[in-house]
Order: sequence, then C-alpha cells, then structure tokens
Amino acid sequence: MTSKTVTVIAALFVTAAALSSCGNTIRGVGADTANAVDATQAAGQNVANAAE
Repeated sequence: MTSKTVTVIAALFVTAAALSSCGNTIRGVGADTANAVDATQAAGQNVANAAE
C-alpha cells in the first residue's frame, strides 16, 4: 500500500470515531433536556397543588 492509501484509511477511521463521539454527546444532551423538562413540570404541578 502506498502512503497516500494509508493516510486516507487513517483519516476515515478518525472521522468515524469523531462522528460516533458526537452522536453520543447529542443523545446525552437530549436526555438531560428531557429530564429538565420533566423536573420543571413536576415543580409546576407541586405549586399548583399547594395553591389549591
């Protein structure tokens, strides 16, 4: 194999690793956002119950 081929293969592996890392981060942010929304709704419900 030529050095150009090795470089291209290495670049593809690095790109694949970077993209999979981004995917995990995006999923984590989505889960954190969903948890924050749930907590906000629960707090709102607690306030509504206390006002009754």
